[in-house]
Amino acid sequence: MSAAVPGTGLDLTVLVVARDAAGQLAECLASASFAREILVVLDRCTDRSAEIARQAGARVLEGDWPVEADRRNAGIGLCTSAWVLELDADERVSEALRLELGAALGRTEYGFYYVPLHNYIGDVWVKHGWGAYNGVAAKPCLFRKEAKIWGAGEIHPSLTLAGTSSRLSGHLDHYVDADVGSVIRRLDRYSDAAARGVVLTGQRLYVHRTVRRFFSRFLKSYWQRRGYKEGWRGVLLALFSGLYPVLTHIKALDLREKADRHV
Repeated sequence: MSAAVPGTGLDLTVLVVARDAAGQLAECLASASFAREILVVLDRCTDRSAEIARQAGARVLEGDWPVEADRRNAGIGLCTSAWVLELDADERVSEALRLELGAALGRTEYGFYYVPLHNYIGDVWVKHGWGAYNGVAAKPCLFRKEAKIWGAGEIHPSLTLAGTSSRLSGHLDHYVDADVGSVIRRLDRYSDAAARGVVLTGQRLYVHRTVRRFFSRFLKSYWQRRGYKEGWRGVLLALFSGLYPVLTHIKALDLREKADRHV
């Protein structure tokens, strides 16, 4: 696909918020080259992401936003189209979604749309078992500019959405993890961030609740969300869904102990 040229294409801003995403960004932007405008917000980047984005014809905003909501809201505020499609660098617009967008933008009764995700581990589309911190089956990433505001939370921040919603059938291809090692590293990063949140907010921790959440999350991923259909990948998703609150609990205790020793 050719690079997006301002003033041409579908009357839509594609917004990509990323950090050190040089390995993924070019393919993401190429999949969105049909849009009138592409805006890339880069948070504390140290790689070639800015150069790659400009080569793709995107507007680029570089800055330092430790809070995810701040960088995403800043990007939304700079979009010049009435409609915004918000992507992450590891996502690609499918042909089915591209073909559906024109009709979706012409509907006046909706403020935002849920877009399905095809989540991949490596090159394998894993259809079942996603949830909790792992990932979602659909997200409200196509919206009128004034209909979406990001809120608090370091991992999966809260959202304020305005207007009536609908759901599209076209999907995004989401390359969540390259391999099993990547799945493990992501669990480590996310539980680190969640533990910091527990400490900062003074949240109380209860062992029995954490243990219960391990089993409830495992069963929800493996059985209710039919992870059993995905073989060992379904077991992996279910196990890590359960381990997420356990690791968060243990890491929060460790952080509190370290803080107490330095008082």
